[in-house]
Amino acid sequence: MRGLACVLMFQTHCYDSWLGGDARKSTFFMWSQLGGTLPAPLFLFLAGISFALVTDKLRQKGMPASQVARITIRRGAEIFALGLLFRLQEFLIAWGWAPWSDLLRVDILNTIGLSMMLMGVACWVVLLLSSGTHARFALGMTAAGVGMSISLMTPLLWTSGHLRWLPWPLASYINGVHNLGEPQAWLFPIFPWAAFAFMGLALGFFLLSDWARKRGAATFVLAGAGGIALIYLARWLDARPRQLYATYDFWHTSPNFFLIRLGLLLVILAAVYLWCRWGAGQWGFSPLIQLGQTSLLVYWVHIEFVYGRLSILPKRAVDIRMASFGLLAIFLSMVLLSVLRTRLKGHGAEALAWFHKPVKVS
Repeated sequence: MRGLACVLMFQTHCYDSWLGGDARKSTFFMWSQLGGTLPAPLFLFLAGISFALVTDKLRQKGMPASQVARITIRRGAEIFALGLLFRLQEFLIAWGWAPWSDLLRVDILNTIGLSMMLMGVACWVVLLLSSGTHARFALGMTAAGVGMSISLMTPLLWTSGHLRWLPWPLASYINGVHNLGEPQAWLFPIFPWAAFAFMGLALGFFLLSDWARKRGAATFVLAGAGGIALIYLARWLDARPRQLYATYDFWHTSPNFFLIRLGLLLVILAAVYLWCRWGAGQWGFSPLIQLGQTSLLVYWVHIEFVYGRLSILPKRAVDIRMASFGLLAIFLSMVLLSVLRTRLKGHGAEALAWFHKPVKVS
């Protein structure tokens, strides 16, 4: 799933950076950018699932709630720090034309790190109040409740005053206002993005439950069916003549759009599980699995060759055919980089090992 997120991210960034002229007005470009609404939810959703597996493993070892919280929150802080480092790198590379405010942009790594820290706090509180056989259920239900609460609060935080009483660097992490006076759709604030991480956390604890383990593949089929049901429910809710919020923004703040994307994530989860267990994922080398093992690295590197000064094609100046050749070059080079990274594993820092390793559920 992380590999799929990488490929969707590559195509979104490549076509957005390189297509120019009439190509930017084409149906092809529209569908490309629509596909770009999935990579960030995928990365956050999978971070939540991984977080659940790590938390449950630490809990099974008998660690107290405080120690579990300390370990998991520290991991989130490391990723958040890497997000700040990434912004510093991009600012230095673009020295001379990038505004200083770019240093404080809320990007996806920042949000993943913050979401993990918030999940660590939530799990710590739940584990202090619940123990034994009911802890896993309590963790999952709490995560689902927090995720839905974040989604439901998003329209209010984006439209009611925009938190103008807060300094913009802090407000930006809540609603993506940046320093432009209005929430910006191209940023990744906690509202609504952290909701995907908490929903992944809830699903992770569900997958670890005795009920889910006993049913094996049926659990994932059920998750996919539930995803389809969520999509239809969200469409039905969105078609109602009366809406819950005074300001309607389907693509950016609507809880209905959140439910649709969550449903798609569950469908993708079921499809990927079946693909890896009985499909081509069993055939041998898989570029998607390979990319998923080093998702952080390929995210970090490809940005510079697509949006940065080292862009392999002129920005906003080529047609669909040339941009597609560029996308193929980025894909192949990132797969090669990923292979080299895994072969050189152990010859560098492994601070994020459990964050971007493939997740195995038995």
